[in-house]
Amino acid sequence: MNAAKTDSQIVVAGVSKVFATGGREVVALKDIELTVPAGQFVCLLGPSGCGKSTLLNAIAGFSPPTSGTILAGGQPVVEPGPDRGMVFQEYALFPWMTVADNIAFGLEIKRMPKAQIAERVDALLRTLSLSDFRNRYPKDLSGGMRQRVAIARVLALDSPIMLMDEPFGALDALTRRNLQDELLRIWSELKKTIIFVTHSIEEAIYLADRIVVMTYRPGTIKRDLLVDLPRQRDPAAPEFNALKRELGLLVMEEQQRHAADELKLAAVD
Repeated sequence: MNAAKTDSQIVVAGVSKVFATGGREVVALKDIELTVPAGQFVCLLGPSGCGKSTLLNAIAGFSPPTSGTILAGGQPVVEPGPDRGMVFQEYALFPWMTVADNIAFGLEIKRMPKAQIAERVDALLRTLSLSDFRNRYPKDLSGGMRQRVAIARVLALDSPIMLMDEPFGALDALTRRNLQDELLRIWSELKKTIIFVTHSIEEAIYLADRIVVMTYRPGTIKRDLLVDLPRQRDPAAPEFNALKRELGLLVMEEQQRHAADELKLAAVD
């Protein structure tokens, strides 16, 4: 079932991305058309090499497309901006700053009054259960706690759009589920528009309003579907597993193309 177009916060129109590498051109994205309404939780799903992160970086303004246009909030995306907060897999925290200082960093750059900074940081520490860790340094935290801090730092800027590049990919299963539930709670409360990159089919179904399956290179949209399952979703439910099987077939086709391409390149080498 195709996702319906509504008033949009993100519009990707005819976007392609070509990289020059090793004397040849690699088409990472080709003719991507994607419209995301405000407040929707979208997962980009697919195997390595399908262009999920490339598309996310283009929306973030880190790597402009070779052709096509991207709009965020009705404005052309030409560079990174405060309307689009980015959460990376690698946490990207400043090791010399405490938890509270990491969260406050973007607000200080914006020259927000100190009293407002303190108020917002305190609120986020409470929201993400970090109050007891406010004076700790990243090296003293678990991977899950570091990612909570990274999310809090993005939330501090109050960007209407959150872009998340496999933020839970390096975490153990229990920590991952806890943070998935935390993210869903925050999304429900704050009504952010989220684009979330993952290669986990179960994670995509658990989190998303909508799943966009991408093809192996060149990255195109293979399937765009709305997830009709009620929240809170049960991964053991028959409906959940039926959708998991359907998506698994789509993703495995692209994974097999990826594997065949890797073997071909190995043979050439």
